[in-house]
Amino acid sequence: MKIIDLRSDTFTQPSNEMRAAIAAAPLGDDVFDEDPTVNALQEKAAGLLGKEKALLVSSGTMGNLVSILAHCERGSEIIVGNQSHTFYYEAGGVSVYGGIHSRQLTNREDGTLALAELRAAIRPHDIHFPVTRLICLENTHNRCFGTPLSPDYLQAVADIARKHRLKLHIDGARIFNAAVALGLPVNDLTGMADSVTFCLSKGLAAPVGSVICGDADFIRRARRIRKSLGGGMRQAGIIAAGGLYALENGVAQIRKDHDHARHLAEELSKLPGIQLNLQKVSTNIVYFDVDTKRISPLQLVQHMAERGVRFFDTGGTRLRLVTHAGITAADISKAIEAFKAVLN
Repeated sequence: MKIIDLRSDTFTQPSNEMRAAIAAAPLGDDVFDEDPTVNALQEKAAGLLGKEKALLVSSGTMGNLVSILAHCERGSEIIVGNQSHTFYYEAGGVSVYGGIHSRQLTNREDGTLALAELRAAIRPHDIHFPVTRLICLENTHNRCFGTPLSPDYLQAVADIARKHRLKLHIDGARIFNAAVALGLPVNDLTGMADSVTFCLSKGLAAPVGSVICGDADFIRRARRIRKSLGGGMRQAGIIAAGGLYALENGVAQIRKDHDHARHLAEELSKLPGIQLNLQKVSTNIVYFDVDTKRISPLQLVQHMAERGVRFFDTGGTRLRLVTHAGITAADISKAIEAFKAVLN
C-alpha cells in the first residue's frame, strides 16, 4: 500500500532529475568560499529575492537563528508573533545561543500582527527595558492556515521598523508559496525586509537546506555566525545542487500543490463531522476541526493511517494536511475516499 504522507511538505523526495543534478554538481570547499555550486545557488537566490547576497544554511531554524544573531546583540529584544515558527518550534534558540529576549504579540488568524500593537510593543529608551532591535514576520504563516502576507502589510511593518530604526526579518520558509498564491514575483514580498530566509526542503522539494538573503554586510556577519554554530559544510554543493534545481524548476509544482490542497479542502468540507473554512485555504496547508462527538482527532489520525494516509493533529480538535511534490491528483482522490470511509 502506498503511503500518502500529508504530515508536512518536509516529506518531499527529490525527483530523478534533481538527483541527477546533485550527482553531477561540481564541488569545492564552501568554508573557503570555493564551492561553485553553492556560489551559483547563493547568487541565484539573492537575485530572485532582490538582495545583494545570500548564504546557504542547513535548515530554516538555523537560518532564522543566524539572521537574528546577525541583527541583535545579547540582551536586546525581538518582536515576534505568538504563533510564529521562530517562537513556537525553534527550541528557544535565540535565547539559548544569543541571550536575546522575545516579546510575543498575538498573531491574528491571517498571520499578521496588529500594527497598533506592534508600535506599542517597541520599547522606549529606558534602562529598565531591553532594547528593541528587530521585528520578525512569517510568510506564509504556518500555524495561521498557511496564509500569505500581502506586500502592503509587509511594507506597513517595514515603515514602522524604519521609523524606529529597527530591522525587519522575514521567515519566508514558504515564501514561494506566498508568491504563487498572490500571483506576484517573490521579490515583491522581500524587497522591504532587511533579511529573509527561505526553505529549499519544503514546497521547493529539495532534500536539505535553507537560504538567507540580505545586504553584503549582513551576509558577512551571518557567515561568521554560521561557522561558529558548526554550519561550515565543506563540499556543500551536494546540497546546493538540489536547491539550485528547485529554484529553476520548482514553482510549477507549487501551483499543483495549491490546487491539490484546494480540492482536498473542498471535498472534506462536505463530510459529516468536519468544520473547515474554505476561505482560509490559500496555499498548500489545510487546517480543519472535527466534531469530537463523532470521532476524536487521535482516532481519525489512527484510522486514516490504517488506510495509508498520514497527517497530524495540532492540539484540541484541529488537524493539519499539507500537500507537496510527490502527492499526485490520484493520491488526493484516494485520501478523500479514505476520509469518506472513516467519517461515514
